[in-house]
Amino acid sequence: MLPHRLLPSCLLSLTLSLSVPHALAQDSELFAIKNRWENITTTMREDAQAKAMKSLAGELETLAARYPDSAEVFTWLGIVQASAARAEGGMGALSLVKQARASLERAIELDPRGSNASAYVTLGALYDKVPGWPIGFGDSDKAESMFRQALSVRPEGIDVNYYYAVFLADEGREAEALTHARRAIDGTPRQGREASDEELREEAKALVAKLG
Repeated sequence: MLPHRLLPSCLLSLTLSLSVPHALAQDSELFAIKNRWENITTTMREDAQAKAMKSLAGELETLAARYPDSAEVFTWLGIVQASAARAEGGMGALSLVKQARASLERAIELDPRGSNASAYVTLGALYDKVPGWPIGFGDSDKAESMFRQALSVRPEGIDVNYYYAVFLADEGREAEALTHARRAIDGTPRQGREASDEELREEAKALVAKLG
């Protein structure tokens, strides 16, 4: 029998040996999902995206059940659910955006700065674009709060500056919108999301041309 004083270090070694493969498995599964999301978003026809995104969301729900304390998994579940809602459109998207909000709020609860604040960016876009009460939960004050939170974590992000610029333009704050659209043009693409960020950069250029 091992001496009692050795048990804590032995248990720590066992915990580490079990958790490392666990984390690697999660990273591997998420990496594959991120690549598929990127491919669906940037290369697939719009009329085919809704079905593909819903299928991907189902896989992420399974992953979230397996890793209930992973902020990154819940962030990506929310991103994919929001993407599915955008592709679906109309009233049929409302249940998806509500699911996306719940997933993203869970991600922020687990780690407010996780995934480079992507949960805040996506929540901001949802609060900006979803209809307000009584149909949905859209709220311009909450949208701006989410974008500000994201900017505090990743001020150079293409996505957060672009979506914040769109929000500001919708609010009639064109000078501020121009500032953030230009920051999006000069921003830094995220690793693994270069294609979608380059699309947003082009959208930011179009927004600058429109506002300028």
